[in-house]
Amino acid sequence: MAKALKAESHLAMVRRARRINRELAEVYPYAHPELDFRNPFELLVATVLSAQTTDLRVNQTTPALFAAYPTPEDMAAAVPEEMEEIIRPTGFFRAKTKSLLGLSAALRDEFGGEVPGRLEDLVKLPGVGRKTANVVLGNAFGVPGITVDTHFGRLVRRWKWTEEEDPVKVEAVVAGIFPKSEWTMLSHRVVFHGRRICHARKPACGACPIAPLCPSYGEGETDPEKARKLLKYEMGGYPGQRLSPPADYPGKPAPALGAE
Repeated sequence: MAKALKAESHLAMVRRARRINRELAEVYPYAHPELDFRNPFELLVATVLSAQTTDLRVNQTTPALFAAYPTPEDMAAAVPEEMEEIIRPTGFFRAKTKSLLGLSAALRDEFGGEVPGRLEDLVKLPGVGRKTANVVLGNAFGVPGITVDTHFGRLVRRWKWTEEEDPVKVEAVVAGIFPKSEWTMLSHRVVFHGRRICHARKPACGACPIAPLCPSYGEGETDPEKARKLLKYEMGGYPGQRLSPPADYPGKPAPALGAE
């Protein structure tokens, strides 16, 4: 199969990519952002905290953070050492505290305490890059965006949609394959698949519903029984990453901090 796909035309690749997206939509009809949030500010902060850690760890940490600092004005006035202690479980807590204090002050001083709904404004905030901006735009404002995290980049390269490594170039290539209306949900579906089935070190190829469409089939475990044991989160019968998942999520809510 890999040999046949080597000479795949661009049009054939686009058709295959769109079919993968349709099939992922059937597998993950409940795909959603895996960070708990109630408003754009909470999503922005949670996304900044999610760097170099799991969404689960962020979700276990943010209840105390937002109880202490519910608004940008509150967060901008925080004592750094006190904030560091709250977000310590997410790692890199000093750098993240600096970013959160900076972006909160910028929201207070430049945007009237409101999170802006434009990419060009968001990326000017401390600690906010295109990935974070697209997460916020897509999920808090309904503005289509492609979120290229490590899972997304890994899968689109395995599927031979692109060979690009740079996230901005990956985003541009994938944006050319799909209509804008699909961008946000495509991002969720691909990330869901990467976290649950198509893992970095040992993908569960034998339990993958889109295996016939994958030119990298066989990189992981192909035996169906062994592959099923590799499935994570709700696919493997385990809790998800959100403490407060959407109503249609078929898995179990994640445990609070200290309850694992």
